[in-house]
Amino acid sequence: MSKADNMLSILWLLKTGKRMTAKQLAEILEINIRTVYRYIDSLCASGVPIISDAGHNGGYSLLQHFNEAPLFFDLHEQKALIHAAAFAQEAGYPFGADLHRAISKLKRYTNEEQRDAIDRHSIGFEVIQPPVDPSLESTLQELELSVANGHTLSMEYQKAYQTTRQKRHIDPYGLVYWKGKWYIVAYCHLRSTIRSFRVDRVHEIQRTEASFQRPPEFSARHFFLSNLLPETDKQGNTILLKVKGRPQALADLCGHWYLGHTVIERSEAQVIFHVDEQMAHSILPHYLLPFGKSIQIEEPAFVKERLAAIAADLFHFYQST
Repeated sequence: MSKADNMLSILWLLKTGKRMTAKQLAEILEINIRTVYRYIDSLCASGVPIISDAGHNGGYSLLQHFNEAPLFFDLHEQKALIHAAAFAQEAGYPFGADLHRAISKLKRYTNEEQRDAIDRHSIGFEVIQPPVDPSLESTLQELELSVANGHTLSMEYQKAYQTTRQKRHIDPYGLVYWKGKWYIVAYCHLRSTIRSFRVDRVHEIQRTEASFQRPPEFSARHFFLSNLLPETDKQGNTILLKVKGRPQALADLCGHWYLGHTVIERSEAQVIFHVDEQMAHSILPHYLLPFGKSIQIEEPAFVKERLAAIAADLFHFYQST
């Protein structure tokens, strides 16, 4: 076996809780006893708390609480986990206490040199997200547990800009974090179809006695994105949107979550998008409006007209208020 395999085997043998001598470890692993000593030294240097007891009943053992410790994470892996935790916490990860405990445990079982390196990499790494309502934590926890265990839920759901709530039963298939908001993708018993619901609009959530089986190979991510992005393979529902403008403005347009998926041709001064016609009539002009005079719509004409109408409406609104 390789050095890493033998070191891992020694660690697993010691994690059984038994005190073992170097001779016993060498016989079990069929390696030289001097090699065992070297591997023990390497494990200690990596931060593993191995106790060496001398005498007739002596041998090697692990500190009892080390059974809860992670096994082997090098510095790069530790840094990646801590950075990922920073993203999760800012996104309102619903099991924040567990995450904090895991990161504390990770740092506890590292040696001083590793801890210093981790601290240096953590100090200059910050994540800023829109604040998440802390009251959502219990709702997100219930949703995640119900996704994993197949529990049907009852809830009251309040649609956007409505004051009334509607009671629904859902089979939750997966949580999705999208642009600062949490969504639950679920089968809606009321509509008899799969829908996505914003978690901050969910109220009075309760677990029912019913259960469900999630469809095999179902992806909440794929479902969510497929309802946002255009179906360009369908004929008759897309148009060409030609835009010219400043290079940085065009680059920002191409980086937009929707438009970025529709680019079919790009030069330094022009971009051509293949966009959904219905979106071009409705919400697309609102995406384009904040770019102001840094871009110019070349075609189609109705998008230019729609932009002018929106701008005129805003102008008259603020003149009259």
